[in-house]
Amino acid sequence: VTNKDGSPRTESKIVYEFVAQSFLNAYIKAWEKQANTADGEVKKQYLVIEEINRGNCAQIFGDLFQLLDRNEYGFSEYPIKADSDMKKLLEKEFEGLEIKNKEGINALFNGGKDIVAEVLAGDILLLPNNLYIWATMNTSDQSLFPIDSAFKRRWDWNYVPISDAGKKWM
Repeated sequence: VTNKDGSPRTESKIVYEFVAQSFLNAYIKAWEKQANTADGEVKKQYLVIEEINRGNCAQIFGDLFQLLDRNEYGFSEYPIKADSDMKKLLEKEFEGLEIKNKEGINALFNGGKDIVAEVLAGDILLLPNNLYIWATMNTSDQSLFPIDSAFKRRWDWNYVPISDAGKKWM
C-alpha cells in the first residue's frame, strides 16, 4: 500500500479500497474494446450470470437495473451516475482511453453533451452496444426470489429444453 504521493506506507492501519467485480470488469473491457476497434468492427464482450433467479435481482442490480433499457443502437437509454468509489476506479481504468467513434456515440444522445467523456471520466455508467449480458435460469427449480415483471421485460427470453446428450435418459 502506498501513500497518495506514491511513497510506501509505513504505518499499520486498515485500508478499504473499492474492487471491481464481474459486472464492472466486463463493463471496462467492453469500453476498451470500443476504443480498440479495427476497421470499425467492435468486438463483443459478454457477462454470463448463472442461475440469475437464485438471488434478489432488485437488490443485486440496484441502480444498474436502469441500464438494461437499451436504445435502438444497443446503448443504455438512461445513463446513471456512478458513486464516488466507482468513479475513482473507472477514472483510473479509462485513463488515456480514446474512443474512435466518440462523435457517433455522442450523436445518439440528445442535449449536445459529450456522453463519452462523461463515461471515460467515470461520472456516468452507460452500457455500450458491445456488452451482452446473458443469464441462465433453471425454471424447474423453486426460485429463492421471484423475478418481478419489470425486470423480466428487459430481457429477451429463450427456452432451452433439457438435453439428454443423446443418452436416451428417462
